[in-house]
Amino acid sequence: MVAGIGIDTVDVVAFRKRLDDRLVEELFLPAEIEYCYSQVRHWENFAARFAAKEAAFKALGAGLSSGLRFKDVEIVKCSESGSISINLHGKALSVKNRRKIDKFFVSISHTNVNAISIVIAEGKSV
Repeated sequence: MVAGIGIDTVDVVAFRKRLDDRLVEELFLPAEIEYCYSQVRHWENFAARFAAKEAAFKALGAGLSSGLRFKDVEIVKCSESGSISINLHGKALSVKNRRKIDKFFVSISHTNVNAISIVIAEGKSV
């Protein structure tokens, strides 16, 4: 059963202007940072992962005002298939367990102008 859906879009140009070391450290976990910086246009990858984190918050039905933090949501790219998955930590993991969410379906896409992500949460509760 679908327990939640979230979608988010990010203006890559505006996001790139704000992207500095402090923001990267605030929003992303070490593995996410390593992956993004390994890409030629790393700012597009950071923007896409930020969109995915926002979409995950929406799918969970919780966000910053509920105590979640951006580092509670980790966006992971499978090196073999290229598929994207989510690992939750801290408060986000607690929300997932409380809402009886079993898994997430994630899609992200980006260009040099826009990044977008959709997250669908599947579980036993609505």
